[in-house]
This record gives sequence, C-alpha cells and structure tokens, in this order.
Amino acid sequence: MNIAKKIEDKINSIENGKTFTYKDLNIKKEEYTAATKSIERLIKKGMIKRISTGVFYKPKQTVFGELKPDEEKIITPYLFQNGKRIAYITGLLLYNKMGLTSQIPNEISIASNKKRIYISKGNIKAKAVRSYVDVTDENFRFLELLDALKDFNKIPDLDKKSVITILTNKIFKLNNEQRNKLISIALDYPPRVRAFLGALLENSGKKRELRILDDSLNPLSKYKLGIAKEILPTVEKWNIK
Repeated sequence: MNIAKKIEDKINSIENGKTFTYKDLNIKKEEYTAATKSIERLIKKGMIKRISTGVFYKPKQTVFGELKPDEEKIITPYLFQNGKRIAYITGLLLYNKMGLTSQIPNEISIASNKKRIYISKGNIKAKAVRSYVDVTDENFRFLELLDALKDFNKIPDLDKKSVITILTNKIFKLNNEQRNKLISIALDYPPRVRAFLGALLENSGKKRELRILDDSLNPLSKYKLGIAKEILPTVEKWNIK
C-alpha cells in the first residue's frame, strides 16, 4: 500500500470533528516527506482542515453547514507529548464542566509541569499555568479536583452549598486506592487545600486516611474559605473559617 492510500484510509477511520496529529497516523520517519505532501493534497480537497502546524481535523457536515470541533478537541493534541499526557485543562472552563460555575472563560488555562503551553488560534486562546506535579493520564483527574479546592474562593457565581455537595460526592465515589493517591498528590498543594480536602473526606465518612493530611498541617494555622459549618460540618476541626 502506498503512503497516500495508507494515510487516506487512516483518516477515513477517524471520527468526524475529531482532531489528530501526524503521530495519530502512525507515520514512519522515512514516510514523513511523502506523508506531508499527501496531507496537503487532502487539505486542498477539503477532506481535512488544518488547525495549526501538525494539528488537523475532519470537518463534520450538518444541515446547518460545517461543524467545527469544540474547544476541548482543538486543545487536546497540545496536552500530549510523544503520546504521553503532560498537561490538562484547568481554571474556569474546568470548573464550568464540573458544574461549579455557569461562567465560561474567554481564555483557557492549561496546566503542565513540563511545558509552558500557549495557544492563539482564531477564537481559541489558552494560557499556561504551572501544575504542582508532573501530569499523567493516571493523575490528572485528581489534579482537577485539587485545583477546584485551591481556587474555591476565586470561582465566580459560586453557590457554596451546591459546590460542597458536588465535591463531596466526587470524593465519596473514589475507591481506597484513588483516595490515597489523591491525598498523596495533595501534599504538594498549599495547606488550605490539604485542610479543605481533609474536611471533605471526613464529611464524606472517609476518616481512615486523614492522619497524613492532619500531620502535614500546622495546628495553629487558620484557613479563610468562608465556609459555614452548616454547609460543611467538619470545617472547625480543620481550622477552616
């Protein structure tokens, strides 16, 4: 099979509206030059569209015209390096998807500990923020949750009672191994995050793992999160006001 046919067959198997890179096409090093020419021909035919250098998508046609990929699909290729996750979406877009706010940002935040990722493609704007630990496919969901605790007082249109319920439910659904991993990562976050996590864990009935968090905190420190004990009964024990 020649390279042009190989690439076209591979692209035909990709879901419409989904972004992809050269790596997704399983192109060998010696095939790269020919592959680049084949990609350019497919772009001219309108079979695929280029988002940025090395990042493409298959346009999806609807009765209303071409449907472009959503922001997350456009950004997804930037979250990986050599096939491994190195970043994740955080900030207001994440908190909107978690149901913590109704607001949508004009600029997306991308967290990574290995690379500063900035994007400016049409209406898509993304800025880089530093993650507290190296990002992997195994831990980024825990980082998302801890970021929500870290930014609790900065999230706009926040209904604290509703958000506490959402966060408590997310923690309650974790198994023992996942909670231990969450706590382990939390030790790299600011003390207020560790205290907040401790209060949420205790409130969800998960008390067995709390010693590690408790020992990591200064017993004289106070954490101003503006959470009343009527909303989160365990706040006083964790010096949260």
